[in-house]
Amino acid sequence: MEQMPSNTPVTESKPGPAGWVQTWIMAVTKPNEQTFIEISESPDAKVQTALIWAVIAGLISGIMLGIGFAIQSLIQGGGSSNDMGTIALLICGMPIAMAIINPIGLSFSTALFQWVAKLFGGVGSFEKLIYPLSAITLPITIVSGIFSLLSSIPIVGVCISFFSFAISIYATALNIMAVKAVNRFDWGKAIGSVLIPAFAIGIFCGCVVFIGLMILGPAIANTFNQINQGLVP
Repeated sequence: MEQMPSNTPVTESKPGPAGWVQTWIMAVTKPNEQTFIEISESPDAKVQTALIWAVIAGLISGIMLGIGFAIQSLIQGGGSSNDMGTIALLICGMPIAMAIINPIGLSFSTALFQWVAKLFGGVGSFEKLIYPLSAITLPITIVSGIFSLLSSIPIVGVCISFFSFAISIYATALNIMAVKAVNRFDWGKAIGSVLIPAFAIGIFCGCVVFIGLMILGPAIANTFNQINQGLVP
């Protein structure tokens, strides 16, 4: 029997950035449906705020990726001026790129989740769903970024990969809970609303790569043949 949630938040959130941190912590440390009902029904639940969080998450992710690349390059002995220029470009450019890509990705995935949820009879909306999903994304991004940096260290990276996989599973479970809470339906529909778009995107990307290889395959093979012929004395 489905629980009829209350529209009144049980916990009072602080306004502004202080309330943001409280929401992020609650989203990842209290994994249950009522948590996401409270978050989505908060007076602060706005699309603009969710996108700001996505930008912050993108900046953090970009910084972590840039530093991780720099560490790997230095470990591998990349110390030439060209290598240092590439490292500097990535450290400066990755945060900007991820700050643009992340909110676009969040908006796109939220729209897909909610579209499928509507097909299953969900009563939520894009505006209600993007806020809790963004609240999940930011702390998960910080933790994933830390693990990404640690994975740049030899040997340690092998152990970290297990924790990174566990975090991705946990994030998926939180997304499913958020979709269920916002749309007020059962677990099967919530799981379908998240996994069906994910599988569809994966299949689409796989088809694009396959078609690309089919089209470019002869050209790539010809290039390698020319290289091999040039190496033969």
